This record gives sequence, structure tokens and C-alpha cells, in this order.
Amino acid sequence: MSEKIYNMVDLETIEKLADIVAAKELGEITIADGEKYITVKGKKCLPPMPMLPAGASVAASPAVSAAAPAETPAVSQKPAGKSIKAPLVGTFYAAPSPDQPPFVQVGDTVKKGDVVLIIESMKLMNEVTSDVDGVVQEILVKNGDAVEYDQPLMILS
Repeated sequence: MSEKIYNMVDLETIEKLADIVAAKELGEITIADGEKYITVKGKKCLPPMPMLPAGASVAASPAVSAAAPAETPAVSQKPAGKSIKAPLVGTFYAAPSPDQPPFVQVGDTVKKGDVVLIIESMKLMNEVTSDVDGVVQEILVKNGDAVEYDQPLMILS
């Protein structure tokens, strides 16, 4: 019988989480159960994410590599229009499966409530819907890119 930590997670589970963090090059992964939580941090780590309410999905933060100053743009411009932002951390997918067309492309008209992309997090596929009507002006990420919470993914006009 394995020893439980804080009556929540056994050491074997923590080791598996550490393996996932290392294999996927994540900054950290947090498991929450009510007010109890355990965070396993990788070598590179982002600032802590806000606590999730009980019953909310578990998210993992991708590691961020430091860019050389020459690669960093001098001025960060905020895209014009209404942005659709990542509701969680995960992997961006433009289509429901690799053999199907993307949900939307630049120039497509989107209605509030339309599925516009999928974010995979912890092996779960989460459909993301538009919260506004508009026309897809720009898609800011590529299929398979790691995305962070609240990162702009798409711009609608």
C-alpha cells in the first residue's frame, strides 16, 4: 500500500506527474481537490496560476523559454478587434480531428456560441466557442501550439 500525502495523492502518482512534467516540458502541473492542492514544478516555471474552484478542470502550464533580446519585439501591439482567448492551458487544435477541415478559417463568419477551436488539456478535448459574432480576421496560433490561459488565439472583427 502506498503512502498518501495529505490524504490526497500517493507518491507513485506524484512520480507519474513529475514524469509528465519532464516529458512534456511543462512548467508545472497542479491537482486540486477542494481547498487542497499539490503542484509539481518542472525546471522552468511560470508564475502560479489562480486557484481553481472545486470541481474545476486541472490545467498544466507549458514551460516558456527565454528569448534573446534581439528576438523580442520592441513594442508589443495588441491586435485590433474582438479576441477569443484560451479559457485554459493546453494544446490548440483548429479541427475536430486531423482528417477534418478546421472549424473556422480567416474570412469565415462566426456566430456567438459557434465552436471555433479545441484545446486539449490533460488528454481531454475542450471545445471553445465564440462569445461574440464576427468575421475571423486573424488566427494567432498554429495547429498543435501550446497555449496559455487567457492567451489571445483568434481575432474577430
